[in-house]
Amino acid sequence: MTRKSGSPYSLSFFSLILKIALAMMQVMVYDYRNSLHNYTHSEKKGDINMSEQQIMNQAEQVLYKTYNRFPVVFDHGKGMHLYDVEGREYLDFGAGISVVGLGYGNEELNEAMKAQIDKLMHTSNLFYSEPSVKAGEKLLEISGMEKVFFTNSGTEAIEGAMKIAMRYAFNKTGKNNREIIAFKSSFHGRSLGSLSVTGNDHYQEPFRPLIPGIKFADFNDLDSVKALINENTCAILTETVQAEGGIYPPTKEFLEGLRALCDEHDMLLIFDEVQCGMGRCGEFFAWQHFGVKPDVMCVAKGIGNGVPVGAFLACGKAATSMVPGDHGTTYGGNPFVCAAVAKVVEMYQERHIPEHVAEAGTYLREQLLALKDRTSCICDVRGLGFLQGIELTIPVGDVVKKALMDEHLVLISASHNVIRFVPPLIADAADIDEMIVRLEKALKACGG
Repeated sequence: MTRKSGSPYSLSFFSLILKIALAMMQVMVYDYRNSLHNYTHSEKKGDINMSEQQIMNQAEQVLYKTYNRFPVVFDHGKGMHLYDVEGREYLDFGAGISVVGLGYGNEELNEAMKAQIDKLMHTSNLFYSEPSVKAGEKLLEISGMEKVFFTNSGTEAIEGAMKIAMRYAFNKTGKNNREIIAFKSSFHGRSLGSLSVTGNDHYQEPFRPLIPGIKFADFNDLDSVKALINENTCAILTETVQAEGGIYPPTKEFLEGLRALCDEHDMLLIFDEVQCGMGRCGEFFAWQHFGVKPDVMCVAKGIGNGVPVGAFLACGKAATSMVPGDHGTTYGGNPFVCAAVAKVVEMYQERHIPEHVAEAGTYLREQLLALKDRTSCICDVRGLGFLQGIELTIPVGDVVKKALMDEHLVLISASHNVIRFVPPLIADAADIDEMIVRLEKALKACGG
């Protein structure tokens, strides 16, 4: 049977074809969009639009697993506060582990670093640079030391200090049978050298044998130090305030005794001020509280406010122990990090940061003691300035996590049963009061 052109049957047939074609085009568009989505979120893992969970999942895939991280992804900060990728605000009393003294997003410091980036970031230590001179002068000014060597971290500063002590002994005797006295419950870093003087079996055990000739005395026990001294002892190395080990300040008599022993036996006295220094204890350096000056001092953390930089400073007989070729570093003291250090020290001086910490640190301690009186789980409060700790009778990890996840309060622990309070050094009474409110809620939620 012949159909006439333009019949309803013919129109319906072409309509059907058109619908099929449109459907196929929709499928193609969907597939394209889906493939684009997969490319964006699978191939471009570093895209800032990744969700919080995607970032955490991908971190577990690409980052070497030596940290058990909390399930939070921080994106930016301002002053005393951090903000995660979802925009939630957190009150920070950890300061990146005692680093961000001037707080987050400090515009004056940022501008100084941006200006140096536009000029020169790196040349190596084969040449001179003005920022390294300015940063060195600033550190020597506030410390009263004589020479400075810039490193990339506190751990490297410890390594350099140990080499000064060993070189000093070698210069005297021409022998390599030198020994260093360090302290139990101390922490000086994770490299093999700094780990050798860290008095914690948990950290040391998987990496033995370590550097020989290291002996460990009891912190604040001068007799235990005297018992270890012999003709091969070349140095005593201690944190001025033990931090990682549980927040233990020294007694004045103990530090004075160490100084006297080093003078009597022609040894070097080395203070690790990586965490307790740079204004954190209410003076530029913690030893200034006690009037006991070391031969070598190690600093890092707060001197860069987040820029990775450290230094060891020396005076007297330690300032000339090493000679060209004895030590070096590719990145240490480059123009960029030194521009940051010089500006940080300048701002600490102009804003009287150590004096502020001395006052606000006293208030922090008072509020922690008051919290202890009304909370059964706090058995001790100890510390100096903005390096304070509370010892708990309940699991510290539970409290730190509860404070972070429920109260949006950033805290860190020390030892196995201490919460460490190391806020940005700009913290004021209002910040401390708010921290106490959030901390008390977390303690009660954990059974305190």
